[in-house]
Amino acid sequence: MKNQVPITIQGAKKLKDELEFLKTTKRPSIINAIAEARAHGDLKENAEYHAAREEQGFVEGRIQEIENTLANSQIIDITKMSNEGRVIFGATVTLLNLETDSEVTYQIVGVDEADLKENKISITSPTARAMIGKQVSDMITVKTPSAVLDYEILSIEYK
Repeated sequence: MKNQVPITIQGAKKLKDELEFLKTTKRPSIINAIAEARAHGDLKENAEYHAAREEQGFVEGRIQEIENTLANSQIIDITKMSNEGRVIFGATVTLLNLETDSEVTYQIVGVDEADLKENKISITSPTARAMIGKQVSDMITVKTPSAVLDYEILSIEYK
């Protein structure tokens, strides 16, 4: 068995929804656009045809990428895991930056679902690695390429 990559239930659902959309909506619309462009005649000079073929390549590549990700993923339901008050994969953790006195909340997710705009950080990130196994009120030090940051864990949620 291959090494499986962890993914949250929400991350897997998002990928499955995207896959469904690409297969049932996007793929047929591209096929129609190609057929329509072909009907216009000479394909060498047909920009619509070439654009549709290029888009088809992107969509088929994304479908394959999602299918591979899902095939190699282990879906983890955080609500069913024993956590004993510790930071684990999928947990949502609120940290206090001890230098700036500011709070930040992150959910620890799989590599493919990480999105800093949504405060979702990869299990492989320095911050997530520093938090794993820790408890509320523990201090952690995060070494990033640009700085060393000290945090206190304020809360841990499993949702």
